Amino acid sequence: MNSDTELAPAVQSILEAARERSGGDGVVDIDARSLPDALADAEAAGRVPVVAEVKPTSPTADGTRDDDPVELAQAMVDGGATALSVLTEPTHFGGSPEALTRIREAVDVPVLRKDFVLDEAGMDVVEADLLLLIARFVDDLERLVAAARERGFQPLVEVHDRAELETALEAGAEIIGVNNRDLARLEVDLETFESVAPEVPDDVTLIAESGISSPADVRRMREAGADALLVGSAIMDHGAGDSDVTENTRRLVQVDADAATETETT
Repeated sequence: MNSDTELAPAVQSILEAARERSGGDGVVDIDARSLPDALADAEAAGRVPVVAEVKPTSPTADGTRDDDPVELAQAMVDGGATALSVLTEPTHFGGSPEALTRIREAVDVPVLRKDFVLDEAGMDVVEADLLLLIARFVDDLERLVAAARERGFQPLVEVHDRAELETALEAGAEIIGVNNRDLARLEVDLETFESVAPEVPDDVTLIAESGISSPADVRRMREAGADALLVGSAIMDHGAGDSDVTENTRRLVQVDADAATETETT
């Protein structure tokens, strides 16, 4: 873990809570749904691959959603989401492992467990298809990537800059997310992805995370090299109903198809 990096107080609080949580009762064993296959299927169908996030609340969200998380997840899939990200962090994001289990049983797309996993014990909490590992927060990323794969997870390694990208690649990461939100001020800058993406090898699945709220943002990230987009707040819209969640998802996944239609008619 890079302890020299400045962190916002909210992030420090999240990490402290993560250190205090215990792991599961045994080692999990997952038969995972393939994210790369799901992305390829979405591309073949003319959809932008979107990983839609079930996030009841967050330190940067305006309000909290108390809807049934399964209904929200199904609304996202109905809108064309290629995969789902489910928060399991309870204290700051209102998530739970139980919600992830219910969602994964209800949908047929890959499901990412999004949490602050700091060690192997933290992996053994719930079955998911993908597991988030944040490069800045762990001491031995290579060991944790290997441990995640041993359990059947597809590890998604999150980075924020080129130095962390190098660490992720050296650890053998095959799925990398670039988070546009910095950890010091919690501000979003899409140039973060644009600065890191050119250094990512072609055989790595690359996901743009945070700050994607409009079709223009989708196009921008796709043009910069994103294979998929992880979108939370713009889809959840903490004041919207399930039908709005479906439409918010559809609005983003149809960007490529809409662009093709515009080209054909001009």
